[in-house]
Amino acid sequence: MSVNQKLLVRYPGGKRRLLTFLQDYLPDPSEIDGMYVEPFVGGGATFFYLQPIRALLSDVNPELIDLYRAIRYAPRKVWAVYCEFGNTKSDYHYIRDEYKPKTLIERAARTLYLNRTCFKGMWRHNRDGRFNVGYGGQARRWVITEKDLIFCATALRRVSLKCEDFQPIIDQTQRGDFIFLDPPYRPGYKEYINNHYVWQQFKYSDYERLTNSLQCAKLRGVKWAMTISSHRDILCLLKGNYALRIPRGTGKMPGTLTSDSGEVLITSYRIKSGERL
Repeated sequence: MSVNQKLLVRYPGGKRRLLTFLQDYLPDPSEIDGMYVEPFVGGGATFFYLQPIRALLSDVNPELIDLYRAIRYAPRKVWAVYCEFGNTKSDYHYIRDEYKPKTLIERAARTLYLNRTCFKGMWRHNRDGRFNVGYGGQARRWVITEKDLIFCATALRRVSLKCEDFQPIIDQTQRGDFIFLDPPYRPGYKEYINNHYVWQQFKYSDYERLTNSLQCAKLRGVKWAMTISSHRDILCLLKGNYALRIPRGTGKMPGTLTSDSGEVLITSYRIKSGERL
C-alpha cells in the first residue's frame, strides 16, 4: 500500500497522514519474525500500509470488527448494500436511528455508511450505547469504491480479528512479535475525550494497565511502538523506553494536523534521534 492509499474508515485520530514519518521507525514486515499485532486497530492505517504477512487486529468496538469481518468475507455484497442507502440528511437519520440490519453484511454496510457520512468520521455513542453523531454530508461517501473494499478484503485474508480489551491481546504476544499501538485517549486535554470508537472513556488507570502489559511484553522479547500524548504522567509510566517527538500530528481539534500536537512516538527499541526516558 502507498501512503496515499484510501482507507475505508474515516478516523480523526488515524495515522495515515503520519505514515511518511512513522515508516522510518517501524520494522519492515519481512523483519517481523512473529505476528504483527494492533490492539487498537481503528482505521488500520498502519496495518494496511505495512501489510504484514501475519497479523492480529483487535478493537473493543464490535461494529468496527464486524465491518472488517464482513469485508474480508464478502466485499462486493457489503458494497451493494452500501450503495442502496439514500443520499439525504433524512436518509442518514433513518439509517442511524431506525434501520435494523439483520445480517453481518447489512450491519457492516450500515457502519461504513454512517462513518463515511457522519460529522468528521467520529464514532461516538451516548450512555445507552447508541451512535449519536450528527450528519456530515455525502462528500466523503463516494471517495471510496468497490475496488477499495476488495483491496482491504485481500489484505485481511491473513488476519486474525478479535473484539477484546487490549490487555489479553498484548499479554498473549511472544518473542518475535511486533505491536503497534495508537490508544484512543490522550490525558491532559480535559475538554477533549477521543472516543471515536468507544463510548467509555479511556482512563488513566487503563494507561497503567496498558504500560504494565507493554513493559512485561518487552521482557518477553516483544518489540512495540506507540503513538501517544507527551503528557508527563504517561511518560513516567514508560521509563526505560525511547521517545521521539512527532513533528506534525493531530492536536486538540479532531482531524486537524498541527506542528505542535504534543504527540510522541515511544518504542521499546532504540530509534534514530530517540531519547531514552
